[in-house]
Amino acid sequence: MSSNTSRRRWPLLLPPLLWQLTFFLLPLLFLFVISFWSVVNFRLEPDMTLKNWDFMLSRSSFWSAYGHTWTLALGAAVVTTCCSFPAACSLAFTVSERTRKLALMFLVVPFFTSYLVRVYSWQAFLADNGIVNALLAVVGIDGLPMLNSDFGSLVGYVTLALPLVTLVQTMGLAQIDRNLIEAAHNLRAGPVRTLFEVIIPLAKPSLVVGALFAFILAFGDFVAPTYLGGGAPPTLSNLIIDTTKSGQQWPRAAVVAIVMILTLVLTSIAAVRLAYGRRK
Repeated sequence: MSSNTSRRRWPLLLPPLLWQLTFFLLPLLFLFVISFWSVVNFRLEPDMTLKNWDFMLSRSSFWSAYGHTWTLALGAAVVTTCCSFPAACSLAFTVSERTRKLALMFLVVPFFTSYLVRVYSWQAFLADNGIVNALLAVVGIDGLPMLNSDFGSLVGYVTLALPLVTLVQTMGLAQIDRNLIEAAHNLRAGPVRTLFEVIIPLAKPSLVVGALFAFILAFGDFVAPTYLGGGAPPTLSNLIIDTTKSGQQWPRAAVVAIVMILTLVLTSIAAVRLAYGRRK
């Protein structure tokens, strides 16, 4: 019986396995291999050397960009999670099922438009003479430097990740047994205590996974730090672009990309263990 079941499963598992092999594992393997190649007269030479790794990992500019990317991505994950949670709670607990479905549909709508277009639109708001500073001037506040700064990058990251994180959180919160919340109220637990001792622990998987999505999207994004952050100080994605433009140094850029992938893999493993780890 089990052997027959396995035979029936293989045709279903084969397409996604082939897809992952063709469009993820093989390109990743190729990326790893060319990180050991050299560039001679603007041409790749497969000589298998460690000088690219030594060159990139020994540079303080690389580690500065790495730390900057980590800081921005972590900040984006925290800000996006905090901004999404009130909306997700409202959609999960206070509105009807029909309203919730309609709201979730509208959360998908931003993905119908180009992320690059949305980032460009933020320039009109965040520029020194933009809409936000014009509104601040009305109430007597001097203009604030928001464009070409880390704040601008953060705005772009949140723009990218907020709808997705809200979707993830809403689906997680909607699965919470309402009887547990009622039991907390019957035991005279106030709204704040119920939130921190019942709702958040039960919603931990969706909160952690949503924050992980925000971190991953921000860690690899180059649009927001380039067009809203000004590219200085650079993130790892900016560093990849600058490296490839500097003498066609694809092997050195491959080193940066592999470090990014390893970081995201380790972060994902830690986040999944945190979200779904066994409770003592």
